[in-house]
Amino acid sequence: MANILRPNQVMRSLRLPLLLTRAGQLAEQVLRAFWPLISICLVVLAVLMLGLHEVSSVEIVWGTGVVSLLAALMALIWGVRRFHWPTRAEALARLDETLPGRPIAALLDDQAIGANDPQSLAVWRAHQRRMTTRASQARAPAPDIRLARRDPFALRYVALLGFAVALLFGSFWRIGTVTAMGPTVADTVLTSSWEGWIEPPRYTGQPTLYLNDQTDKVLRIAEGSTITIRLYGEVGALTLAETISGRTGPETTGELTSATDPAQEFTAKQSGELSIGGAGGEIDQSWQVTVVEDTAPQISVAGPAKAAATGEMTLAFTASDDYGVVAGQAVIALDRGALDRRYGLALDPEPRERVNVELPMPISGDRSMFTETLIEDFSKHPWANLPVTISLTAEDAAGHVTHAAPFATTLPARRFFDPMAAAIIEMRRDLLWTRGNGPRVAQVLRAISHRPEDVFRKETAYLRLRVLLRRLETFTRYELKSDQQEEIAEALWDLAILLEEGDIGDALERLRRAQEHLAEAMKNGASDEEIAELMQELRDASREYMRQLSQMAQENGEVLEPGEIPENMMQMDQADLQKMMDRIQELMEQGRMAEAEQALQELQELMENMRMTNTPGQNGQNEGQQAMEGLADTLREQQGLSDQAFRDLQEQFNPNAQAGENQGNEGRNGGQGRGESHEGQGGRGTGEGQVDEGQREGQGSEPGSLADRQQALRDELNRQQGQLPGAGTPDGDAARDALERAGRAMNGAEDALREDDLAGAIDKQSEAMEALREGMRSLGEALAQQEQQNQPGQGTAESDMRSQNRDPLGRNSGSRGSIGTDENLLQGEDVYRRARELLDEIRRRSGDGDRPDIELDYLRRLLDRF
Repeated sequence: MANILRPNQVMRSLRLPLLLTRAGQLAEQVLRAFWPLISICLVVLAVLMLGLHEVSSVEIVWGTGVVSLLAALMALIWGVRRFHWPTRAEALARLDETLPGRPIAALLDDQAIGANDPQSLAVWRAHQRRMTTRASQARAPAPDIRLARRDPFALRYVALLGFAVALLFGSFWRIGTVTAMGPTVADTVLTSSWEGWIEPPRYTGQPTLYLNDQTDKVLRIAEGSTITIRLYGEVGALTLAETISGRTGPETTGELTSATDPAQEFTAKQSGELSIGGAGGEIDQSWQVTVVEDTAPQISVAGPAKAAATGEMTLAFTASDDYGVVAGQAVIALDRGALDRRYGLALDPEPRERVNVELPMPISGDRSMFTETLIEDFSKHPWANLPVTISLTAEDAAGHVTHAAPFATTLPARRFFDPMAAAIIEMRRDLLWTRGNGPRVAQVLRAISHRPEDVFRKETAYLRLRVLLRRLETFTRYELKSDQQEEIAEALWDLAILLEEGDIGDALERLRRAQEHLAEAMKNGASDEEIAELMQELRDASREYMRQLSQMAQENGEVLEPGEIPENMMQMDQADLQKMMDRIQELMEQGRMAEAEQALQELQELMENMRMTNTPGQNGQNEGQQAMEGLADTLREQQGLSDQAFRDLQEQFNPNAQAGENQGNEGRNGGQGRGESHEGQGGRGTGEGQVDEGQREGQGSEPGSLADRQQALRDELNRQQGQLPGAGTPDGDAARDALERAGRAMNGAEDALREDDLAGAIDKQSEAMEALREGMRSLGEALAQQEQQNQPGQGTAESDMRSQNRDPLGRNSGSRGSIGTDENLLQGEDVYRRARELLDEIRRRSGDGDRPDIELDYLRRLLDRF
């Protein structure tokens, strides 16, 4: 019996867990009974710490205090009635519930029967030893303080949040000020305070000033700054006096706007004094405020207005402002005083609105001083190449607008070097000048086309002119209307473009046209930009002519083998032609026009008398060349479909802006539209067919028609895959895999177009174009390896063979199978000039706020990258 554990021994070992368990039960009882009282106290403390009583009237403060006191008293009574002090037995039972088998209760029990039986006593002692082991593992349970059932609206958390905000932004010292809200002067002196802020206009970028921290008695602030004053304490104890807002009335004498309004807010408009005083003389603050005026922006023309070879006007301007220019505008008006009022301009012009053009602004960076370039195409405007005045205006964020002095210039526009095209453009201008010139225009056009065989190279152009003449004479026989005037003017523009650029589908005609344009430019003293553009056109035409000549010669079997070349025949390659054209451009830049014309004539004779010669291994590459050309055409057509889908997507967001853009593009490209052979991918168009195609695309297209074209392009790619050379080689297999991916992407683009998902179609089309490029690279590498394997000899013999093995374009044979070449196809500074033009165009479009957000975001990413 001496070994039997007593209850007091058990309780001594459980003293700490029992104490913690009882404390937890006490916490549960306190929170369940007094959570309303605690919430009320936290809300009252938060209000006092935040100083809300200081900005409220005395009546509201004391009324709220009485209500809060009554609520707290009721919550206290409610809590006392529900509070229960936890006993030791309850704590012991709570602790015993957490243990398996309730060992504490077992240890406190006594053996009821069998106390004198040794075996029964042994069992009882073993049982108590097990219970002692379990009881020694007792840990105080966590208290259950959940109040969700008692507070379903979580009001306790609202009170706790308010108190946390008061701890962060309030002060315990403000609690004592509630007792000072009385009528005595001493109390008023102790509780009166103030705060003030000066907030400059946001566009200035200046920080807000906290008046209480300003030790300097002289302040310089921006015009338009907002001054906010808060007066705390008894209303009327503090007064505000200021002379900087320009207000009339009691404020000018230093009196408050309202005797019961503790908040003052006004705008600084002039320099003056600001002072706060009162509270028995204890508070006396004053400042001399100097208001810095917002100066008007400045803007001026930075250089002469120029015309690019394609007709775009470029006008550089410089703008500045103390805080930055936000917008600008160019107003173009006809300068009648500088006009030569003869011929078609003798009659009074029809009234036309001035042309208003938004000036481009920098997307990023400082706008306080910058130089930008206005780029617009006015080639189709009636005032093109006539004297005008350009007035620039600039506006800052404050609304100040500055008008620069009118800048007199000739409105830059496209120049036509073909005499017949230039005459038609002049008649178009006269017709747009006034409808009264209709009979004269018809008479002049009939006179200059009297002998069509002398002025028209194509019967198509002459027939179009005859149709125009009949329509114009029919219209003028009655009263020519404005819509008829616009119709005839548009048709004359298209005819002039046809005469100027000719049928560029014929390579030889295109080459002759480029040479004639260059010769005409030499005679008329064209600008350097126009000469550079015409030289580039000549280079493109010569390359296209040689490619077509090579293809026709191979198809007709007229290629001369190396042993068939006569000894007295001159041999030339593309590099030699390139040197001749570089020499012509150099002579023109030096002003030696006579020598340049002679060199141009020699170049023309050489090109027309050229015959193609064969080189070793050339016939073996015909299949590879045809495959590469077919894939290149497929890539161009896919690019055209993607561009059309993007224009249709733009039109969905902003139809008006898209229509204006299409009109601008048409004028910029000579009225031919962009079509599938769009600029930068396939040249400038192909005659009349391209005119109609460009006009159709300018009006948008249905997703269904685009889907049909996408399906046709996918079928064409399938046909090309079946005829692809290089089977069995790693590069050839890689090319086929890439084309398979391109086909799947085209199928996805077709499905997206049929579902009218233009954005998804553009993504799939981009994947298809990337896969096509990868396939062309792999195919080029396969053809190059095949050509190297077919070349006889090694070492020096191989080097000699490569030095002589040139294709019809004058490039190394290895470059025929690849996409690129080691020679510069674009010579001189044209590539840099073209890059600048593209960058200026991107900047111009990014400054157009009417464009869709998706396009503006894309343009900004381009500018950030380049």
